[in-house]
Amino acid sequence: AAAPATPGDAAAGAPRQPPALDEGKVQSLLTIVKSDPKNAGAHVQLGNAYFDAERYPDAIKWYEQAVKLDPQNADASTDLGVSYYYSGRTDDALKQFENSLKINPKHAKTLFNKGIVLAFGKRDLQGATAAWQQVVQLAPGTPEAQAAQQGLQGIAAAQGRGPAPAATPGPSGG
Repeated sequence: AAAPATPGDAAAGAPRQPPALDEGKVQSLLTIVKSDPKNAGAHVQLGNAYFDAERYPDAIKWYEQAVKLDPQNADASTDLGVSYYYSGRTDDALKQFENSLKINPKHAKTLFNKGIVLAFGKRDLQGATAAWQQVVQLAPGTPEAQAAQQGLQGIAAAQGRGPAPAATPGPSGG
């Protein structure tokens, strides 16, 4: 799924409507969860459906349950952290990313999103730089590494050390 716009993107144009929730998919997944409440995958898919519709509090509910059912799922843990961030829960997002990194210390998606939250949520450019440098080193050529490189270029430009990036990266999840 495409990453939702960063808060600064709204100023660039007219307000946009969030994508519609896929009600059919949600109903189908709810049926699965009712018949198999321990199906972590269905919980993740419900979280993804709500995330894609930018209904982050609902996504949090499903991701939290998925992480309880499958505590080793770094992707679901990271998606939960991104949902926390988009719900204004920056500190919870960072804590969740630390949980994800305990599961997989080289999880590029987690490191990338940690950099986003540090840069934009905490204004910690040094921390964001460290996270994004790890992404570039651990996962060269991936979309996360390319976005991290843009973030690094943006920090360098803001500090007068290089050209500005073409676009500011936004957290990815879902």
